[in-house]
Amino acid sequence: MASTGFPNLEPAYTMRVLINPPSSVGNVSSSGSLSVVTFAGGSMKSEPGVSPAVDAEILFGSDLIRVDPSEKHVRLDVRSLMKDKRDCLINFTYTGYIEVTPAVMKVFAGSPDAESTDFGNSFCHFTFETGNEDLKPLENRKYVGAGRFIIEQGKTTVVEYKISKVVK
Repeated sequence: MASTGFPNLEPAYTMRVLINPPSSVGNVSSSGSLSVVTFAGGSMKSEPGVSPAVDAEILFGSDLIRVDPSEKHVRLDVRSLMKDKRDCLINFTYTGYIEVTPAVMKVFAGSPDAESTDFGNSFCHFTFETGNEDLKPLENRKYVGAGRFIIEQGKTTVVEYKISKVVK
């Protein structure tokens, strides 16, 4: 069968980011409304059989969240650091967007009736950097992910990403 030229996706990692409530910076000259969300921890783990295998803890990070003028989407700009079980550091960044739905607005507002959301409203592009030779393939591949919020009463809000490697 001839190739269509379109890339495919191969499931690679599950990332779970524990987030603190957003801090509003306000309207800034470069982009309008800006909020910052800091990370309270999290993890990234490989799907079975994925190479390079990763089992890492998120040490810290933050997300600069900018609201589109239409207020129908927010733009994500993340910088973070994690430590793998090999005791090596992995810098990671991602950019993406979230479609603002009523369910997402409840999460952003910290509403007591906020609930977990489904995948399908948030998509991101991930980049990884590390000095560990076993993990260097992370730097030379393209990764995309779909995200959702996990809400459990009395617990820290979690953003879960299913990250896939782009392949031929």
